Amino acid sequence: MDPLGARCQFVEVQTLSTWEWQPDPEGEEKEYNFSQQAFLSPFPYREDINRKIVLYNGNVALLNCTAIVNTSNETLTDKNPISESIHTYAGPELRDEMLKLKGCRTGEAKMTKGFNLAARFIIHTVGPKYKTKYRTAAENSLYNCYRNVMQLAKEQAMASVAVCVVSTTKRGYPLEDATHIALRTVRRFLEKYGESIETVVFAVTDTEEPTYRKLLPLYYPRSEEEECASLPLIPTDIGNSEGEPVVPERQIRIAEKPGCLEVDSEAETLDSDLGQVGTHAFSRMEGDVDKQRKLILQGQLSDATMQKQHQRNYNRWLCRARAEDLSDIAALKALYQTGVDMCGRTVMVLVGRNIPVTLIDMEKALLYFIHVMDHITVKEYVMVYFHTLTGEHNHLDSEFLKKLHEIVDTKFKNNLRAFYFVHPSFRSKVSTWFFTTFSVSGMKQKVHHVETLQQLFTCILPEQIDIPPFVLEYDARLCTLLAFSQPASPGMLFQ
Repeated sequence: MDPLGARCQFVEVQTLSTWEWQPDPEGEEKEYNFSQQAFLSPFPYREDINRKIVLYNGNVALLNCTAIVNTSNETLTDKNPISESIHTYAGPELRDEMLKLKGCRTGEAKMTKGFNLAARFIIHTVGPKYKTKYRTAAENSLYNCYRNVMQLAKEQAMASVAVCVVSTTKRGYPLEDATHIALRTVRRFLEKYGESIETVVFAVTDTEEPTYRKLLPLYYPRSEEEECASLPLIPTDIGNSEGEPVVPERQIRIAEKPGCLEVDSEAETLDSDLGQVGTHAFSRMEGDVDKQRKLILQGQLSDATMQKQHQRNYNRWLCRARAEDLSDIAALKALYQTGVDMCGRTVMVLVGRNIPVTLIDMEKALLYFIHVMDHITVKEYVMVYFHTLTGEHNHLDSEFLKKLHEIVDTKFKNNLRAFYFVHPSFRSKVSTWFFTTFSVSGMKQKVHHVETLQQLFTCILPEQIDIPPFVLEYDARLCTLLAFSQPASPGMLFQ
């Protein structure tokens, strides 16, 4: 024990409550509304991961774990509260050891002994200085900080690591934005490489704790109910499979055999948005955009070139959809995922009455559609459109629908197996016929007009679809009227 008696203040990580068992500070149980389920969460409920997460309000230097994280500057001489506290408890040997490191670049992570700390090691990392003009660079650097910290922990077979808030206040990084990156990066790492890591402690201050408590349920939901409730709050930009920020325009795919098409390739993703290396315009130095547009107008471009142009255009829309704040459109609850049909295909629901066409930005609505549907359409799916009780202000005009059809990726069209048009009016039937006959191709055979929910249930079981209450009420009244008029028995819908 040192002469100041500091060791008695050290906190054993094993005594801290994991995130799985930490109650909300209000001490009240939340009520969840399942009707807001929009699509499968990219961060599903994982009890095994939650058991590894600890939220600790206190001094990271006092934690007794395998390693703690120190946030500093490029010369490793920053005098922020976290760094100064670590140096105080570790003793003068730490400063001498850090001189041997000869600094640390932004985004990198270096390791020293813990000396007089309870922790065996200290991982030093340098967070970025934040400027709005260079936001993308700052996001990537901060991601690298957390990623490299976790990578070091894995390489050194560390059982536990305590992570402080890396980018300090004087570096100007917005706390909420930084927290999103920290939480998702650690989550993705634990999903793929976290078998040997037993505990990750997020060490925060009184100022930082409310933000972490607010955002932790988005990335580490403690139940399936909390997972559903957090869906609308998850940002559009969640990075790639590693949590790394994605800039599609900057991606170049490296093919094993440039110039040779892959025979058994899977559905295209953003990784292939620039096509095969050796065949796209960049590698051939054919970047005259004006010339290409002129050829498009003259109809002289090949089908392959046209397809690449379309793919690039779609990727630009997808990038916008992931970057913009679409929470106002999500709040309408007009588009959401429910269960599966009798063939096991994903069912997407579109509620016409919830689309106030005259009151919202339709371009943002288009972006939201692309954002929600992009990962759904990689495999076969069906759509159910409730036309129930819609008015003139809910009707999408044909120009908007045509624009949507032209923008979306080919997977949207190829993997759509059926479009169920529920409670259609005579006018909507006529409009649909004209649109599928003269404006778009390949859709007419997929559209099925469904007069009652009972007909819909021949294709999708009732427990597999979340139906708005007003649709159920309307259908009940409709069925009562049809019972008196003795309608012909509806046949099965063939898919």
